[in-house]
Amino acid sequence: MKKTELLVLGIGNILWADEGFGVRCVEALNAAWQFGDDVTVLDGGTQGLYLLPFLEEARYLIVFDAVDYGMQPGEMVIARDDDVPRFMGVKKMSLHQTGFQEVIACASLAGRLPESMVLIGVQPEQLEDFGGSLRDIVKAQIPRALEVALEQVRQWGIPYAPRTTRIVEKHQRALEMDNYEAGRPSAELACRFGDDRFIPQA
Repeated sequence: MKKTELLVLGIGNILWADEGFGVRCVEALNAAWQFGDDVTVLDGGTQGLYLLPFLEEARYLIVFDAVDYGMQPGEMVIARDDDVPRFMGVKKMSLHQTGFQEVIACASLAGRLPESMVLIGVQPEQLEDFGGSLRDIVKAQIPRALEVALEQVRQWGIPYAPRTTRIVEKHQRALEMDNYEAGRPSAELACRFGDDRFIPQA
């Protein structure tokens, strides 16, 4: 794997409401901005240790994630360097957080952590909603999260520019946030019967 100047990573699971915050951030970033070949913008999902090679090859790291800090829903925390694993370990919401803490620990043991790391995290409002979308208070933080990330990218001296071409493949568009949310059943139906995009009814 080639050396990467910057890895921008979104982790989480879009199927569990606010757990998808990190993934939606990298989706929005990649849709609006383009970077050089030495920058990787990655939907890390819940891949855990599979992300280790990407981390080890990165000089700088930005991570977007939803993390339960016990704060008000939608509140944002920006952690840097040694504080990143500490904040990600405040309270485990799902296996993806345990997995990414292991990624950081493994890279540290190998002496291959990025020179600098930034976690842009938001307090979720709702997680127990399979097939659900980001809650409004969490979604509203995406623009600010991107502003924080881009300011950090500028401080590191990494160039970027507005994107001029659409990059999402046709078969992937169903999972784009607007399309995904438009296909969601009403709150009453989803609560009573489940989201039949994922739980087909008999």
